[in-house]
Amino acid sequence: MVQLPEIQAVQHRIQQIQQRFGMPQQTVPGQSFQETLEAQMAGGLQSPSQPKAVGGVEKSAVKSVKTPAAMTEAERAFQEAGGTHLSGSVNDMIRSAASKYGIDPRLVSAVAEAESGGNQDEISSAGAIGIMQLMPGTAASLGVNPYDAAQNIEGGTKYLHDMLDTFGGDVRKAVAAYNAGPGAVKAYGGVPPYPETQAYVNRVLDLYR
Repeated sequence: MVQLPEIQAVQHRIQQIQQRFGMPQQTVPGQSFQETLEAQMAGGLQSPSQPKAVGGVEKSAVKSVKTPAAMTEAERAFQEAGGTHLSGSVNDMIRSAASKYGIDPRLVSAVAEAESGGNQDEISSAGAIGIMQLMPGTAASLGVNPYDAAQNIEGGTKYLHDMLDTFGGDVRKAVAAYNAGPGAVKAYGGVPPYPETQAYVNRVLDLYR
């Protein structure tokens, strides 16, 4: 898939930030989404208290402490990438993406609420961006610009769709995989015994119902 120039610029800037602060680069440059997914599916058993990754968004389930310097760099990268406040309706964007991938929009809305409260300006301490909290590498593998609200939602929805396909339409497992990664769900045969993941799944399903 040919990446847009702005996505490549974002990747380059994020790599600079990662190198500056010694952050691990979790996605191989140029790696396709399918390769990323297969690598996650091949993941082995993990410590119940410390998930290796958070699903398609690749953010640490054990929240790291945000340093002022790192946040300043992340915010600067956001501005340099042309990030802006939301325009239009988040619900409209969710309905559009859900229709494209054949998912109940209520489920996408529940994930969006649990991830960021529907806030495109939200950047986590681990570097996850926007409404459905995509990591830059994951966004690149999905072919979307995470700093654009509509593309961010589309990328997260596509990943959620793929998790539903991977786990035979099982919503609980798909939501767990969005948070903890498909490899962990496969290894444990269901929601992994990670407190953060279990709380996340319960929150999403409560919102969904």
